[in-house]
Amino acid sequence: MFAYIHREIVPVEKAFLHVSDLSIQRGYGIFDFFKIQDGHPYFLDDYLDRFYNSASSMQLEVPHQRDELKNIIYSLIRKNNIAASGIKMILTGGYSADGYQPAEPNLIITQHNLTLPGEDQIKKGVKIITHEFVRDFASAKTINYSTGIWLINKVKESQAVDVLYHKHGIVSEFPRCNFFIVRNDNTVVTPAHHVLRGITRKNILRLASLKYKVEEGVVTLDDIASAKEAFLTSTTKRIVPVVKVNDTVIGDGKPGAVSFSLLDDLIALENEDYKLNAR
Repeated sequence: MFAYIHREIVPVEKAFLHVSDLSIQRGYGIFDFFKIQDGHPYFLDDYLDRFYNSASSMQLEVPHQRDELKNIIYSLIRKNNIAASGIKMILTGGYSADGYQPAEPNLIITQHNLTLPGEDQIKKGVKIITHEFVRDFASAKTINYSTGIWLINKVKESQAVDVLYHKHGIVSEFPRCNFFIVRNDNTVVTPAHHVLRGITRKNILRLASLKYKVEEGVVTLDDIASAKEAFLTSTTKRIVPVVKVNDTVIGDGKPGAVSFSLLDDLIALENEDYKLNAR
């Protein structure tokens, strides 16, 4: 396996950062992640848009222009030659002289085997729990996942798969996913505030608008309790139905038709992107 670091592609076992990097000293940096199939990165321009926006929000400068970065990504994909995988791009705060002040950012690009949700999760749906928390710099995809990682044991002990953040009963997002509910009239609703604008979230909003009423706004814990359906979305999970939140059963406790319909539409959109843009 190969990785990109310090402006060159090297064997992954030689890809190192110095201990002075702010990602190590203070957890300061941003990242992004997208799927690859047979050498094709899905929705690459959308992910690059978000990567550059996250960098700007955190006052970090990406050391390559977009076209140059694309060429590096494709070179790494060809070098590793993995049929189904994911690419992670990390931009750090750089080698800090005092462990606090940012320096010239370090860009690291790695490729990983891809794990998608199991068929059982899709067919039966999953349980989630909630936790009161709002992520710093929610509009940027930062590397700070301290709260989500700290809650892993609580999620496991609750026999759940993830934790949904809320503040005073107003929900926002999961550590690595966005959240949707479906009202009884089939209106598809997702939180608008304190959330990362996920690329899958963006695609689902567009696809849902073609057949349902769609809203971005306030979603409360009470709204979830009265919802007909709920689901989470992310790059690696696509859509996973949520059938239980804490001890509250959603709808009839089974994944619903809207969730399955949108999952089919998303898979079709991925296939379309592959056909149109595969090199």
